[in-house]
Amino acid sequence: MRECYRFVLLAVVLTWSVRGLNASAGDIDPHYRTCVKQCEEIGCIDEQCFPQCKFSRDGVSVDQPWYMQEPLYLRWKQWDCQSDCRYYCMVKREGEREALGYQPVKYHGKWPFKRIYGIQEPVSVVFSALNLSMHFHGWLSFFILLYYKLPLRQDKKAYYEYASLWHIYALLSMNAWFWSAVFHSRDVDLTEKLDYSSAVALLGFSLILAILRSFNVRHEATRVMVAAPLLAFALTHILYINFYELDYGWNMIVCASIGVSQLVIWAIWGGISGHPSRWKLWTVVVGGGLALLLEIYDFPPYEGFVDAHALWHASTIPLTYLLWSFVRDDAEFQTSNLLKKSK
Repeated sequence: MRECYRFVLLAVVLTWSVRGLNASAGDIDPHYRTCVKQCEEIGCIDEQCFPQCKFSRDGVSVDQPWYMQEPLYLRWKQWDCQSDCRYYCMVKREGEREALGYQPVKYHGKWPFKRIYGIQEPVSVVFSALNLSMHFHGWLSFFILLYYKLPLRQDKKAYYEYASLWHIYALLSMNAWFWSAVFHSRDVDLTEKLDYSSAVALLGFSLILAILRSFNVRHEATRVMVAAPLLAFALTHILYINFYELDYGWNMIVCASIGVSQLVIWAIWGGISGHPSRWKLWTVVVGGGLALLLEIYDFPPYEGFVDAHALWHASTIPLTYLLWSFVRDDAEFQTSNLLKKSK
């Protein structure tokens, strides 16, 4: 979910400059390039050698029998010879640069993170998992409130008319944070596309939910008319980045536009609706907007672990709790109003 939450203006300004850059400062460093080349040829960096360099890219041993194949967990993570050579040459070069008093630089578009048990960005993985668990907790408490604490209709359905929308939102949120954790665990083409696609799906549906709730759209036919073009756009964009071109600049613009739009809708609705829990919604909106600054202020990972994006993941955890608290309040508020009207 890294590219999906930056401001539209910043995206427009940077799109063309990003396209013009084919390499990061680190991977054009001649010392780094020489290290990687030698490592791929001999399978070693100084005294450290890598068994992965004795395997082909499909995980089959080059000069050893079949039972010496690369372990499955390494093949799944795709830590092959090239990946390990790049990582350990990066670690070596960053150690040399630090000794000379230089600041860290990016390698192949990524900051120099330190692995833990093969996990590429462990702190972001942990915070992504916590966000997932927070959404699950919020959804579960919402479910219990609807069907076990609040009155139900005669057909055992909830009075709250937006329950199904929030159920879908919860599933999409947990799916998005799951793939975020996987992506930060190992950044490869497949996990990157799954992460980005999940984020687009979540943002697209979040905008639909914001429109339907804010304008109090209750009739199914009207909901379909509102949702259909937005769903079509989100699906088209997902197909575009998966099967045509993963254009980071365009994806940034699309996601940021959707994200800002829904924040504006929620903020305005909270102001004019007079909802008793609007302060929670406003806190989520303002907090979400401020959290976006962490996506703009990009800095090297502290001690090789905590960067601005990891802190952004951390900031969304309490906001998620507050959002689901608002959803529960909204369910109680709407149910109470409907019961009063039915008397």
